[in-house]
Amino acid sequence: MPALHLDIVTAERLVYSDDVDLVVAPGSVGELGILPGHAALLTTLQPGPLWARKNSEEVTLAISGGFLEVRDNRVLVLADTAERAEEIDLERARAAEERARRLLTEKQPTTDLARAEAALRRSQVRLKVARRRRAVEAPR
Repeated sequence: MPALHLDIVTAERLVYSDDVDLVVAPGSVGELGILPGHAALLTTLQPGPLWARKNSEEVTLAISGGFLEVRDNRVLVLADTAERAEEIDLERARAAEERARRLLTEKQPTTDLARAEAALRRSQVRLKVARRRRAVEAPR
C-alpha cells in the first residue's frame, strides 16, 4: 500500500514532514481520518490533536486550527500553531488554562470572551496531547 506524505507547516516553521500510513485530524465538523488513496479534499481544521501513524509508531501534535489539503497521497496541514507532544511544557499549558478560566469566570468589561474561550480550548488541547504522550511513555 502506498504511503501518504504528511507535511505540517506553520508560519514559523516546518513542524513535521514524513511518509505515514494514516493521519487523523480535527476537521471543522469532526474527526477526519485519511488513508492512502483518499479523495482530494480541502477543509478547515479546529483546535485539537492531530496524529499520524507510521508502522507501529505514532506522532501526536496539538494544533490550534488551520487548513488541511489532501491530493495525490499528500497531506498538507497549514496550521495556525502546531506543537509536537514532546515540545509541550505541561506547567506552562496548565498556567495558560488557569489564566483563561479566570478571565472567563471574572468577566471583566474589557475581557474579550471569544479570545479567552479560544485560549482555553488551545490550552486544553495542549494538555490533552501532552498527557496522552506521558501516559503512553509511562513504565508499566
